[in-house]
Order: sequence, then C-alpha cells, then structure tokens
Amino acid sequence: MQELINTRAIKEYAPDLLADHEAAERWLTGAAGEWARIHGLDSPDCALSPSDPRALRDLRESFERLITTAPASGTDPGVGTTPRSGAGTTPRPVSDRGVAVRLAPDEQGQVRLLPVGRGRGWLESALWSETLLAQRAGTWPRLKICRNNECGSAFYDTSRNNSGVWHDVRICGNAANLRASRQRKRIRAAAEGDRDGEDEGAPAD
Repeated sequence: MQELINTRAIKEYAPDLLADHEAAERWLTGAAGEWARIHGLDSPDCALSPSDPRALRDLRESFERLITTAPASGTDPGVGTTPRSGAGTTPRPVSDRGVAVRLAPDEQGQVRLLPVGRGRGWLESALWSETLLAQRAGTWPRLKICRNNECGSAFYDTSRNNSGVWHDVRICGNAANLRASRQRKRIRAAAEGDRDGEDEGAPAD
C-alpha cells in the first residue's frame, strides 16, 4: 500500500511510476517480486494490459482517500493527515467489486491469506489482504499521508503515541514549521503596526 501510494509524482523531484504501461509494469514487477520474496512465495505474473496503468492510478487515488478519510481503531478520520485533492470528508467506496484471495496453511499450520491472479488483479488481491491484516492487527492507523501536500508521501508512523504527521520531520516538518513561524511573525508585525497607527492618530490629552 505504502509503495503504491509513493509511485505518485512529486513535482520535479520524482516522476509518476505509473505514468505509462512500461513504467507501471516495471514498478509492479519490482514491488510484487519483493513482496513475494519476503513472504517466501513465487513471484506473480506482472503483465499488464494497455488499460491497466490508468486503473492502477485510480486504485492509488482510492487508497489515498481510504487512508485520509476512513476512521480506524477509534481514531477520528484523517487524524494527522490532510486529505489530498479528490479526498473529501465523506469516505467513498474504494472499489465496487470484490477481489479473490486464497486461504492456505503454512508449514506451522497457520492459515494465510494469499493473493491470487495476475497483474492488476494480483495487486488488488495483495492490497486488500494486507489491509485486512493491518486492520485486524491494529496497525492500520499508522499508515498515513504526509501533511505536506507538496510531498504527499505515504509513511508508517513509528512514534509511540501515533502522533506523526510528516513523512520526514527534517524535510517536511521543519520547512512547514518555518513557514508557520514566519507567517505568525508577519501577522504579529502587522497587528503591531495597526496599533502604532491608532496611537499616532489618537488625540493628545
């Protein structure tokens, strides 16, 4: 999920990794291969159809909206996040169609949710499986979108009280805090200037 959202372009710093068929298939092959390696599974078939890149971009936007608007584990919607464009205050369904998964026991007899299908279908199956597991484990609220709208990177909040709002405090947090500090100083200076003007115009006793 985090990797999917972070395929989005970030101004001049990074291109959209789902911009076209070649780029999208290359990203999916790498991401799916790494996921399969971590889980001890064979890499899936990551071939995409010509229409799949557009569908993957729509899926990315839908999951962004899900993260920034859907309440989770008793928290308020969007705590620590600012909805990106297209994300409103009322959650909308991420998908109106179901996805398939396979239930299979591992070597220790623990039942696992395994994604099925190929290409885009496999990715949707994997994403929904991981989302379900994260919600059941209580870690879902820690997946957030950086409050800096110019960044918008997805990140996993490792703070003790789940209060993080920046994907990187040094990059996005310090810059935002500096802008806010300068804005407060401008407002304070303007207010002091108005008071000085009123004092100068007041009649002498």
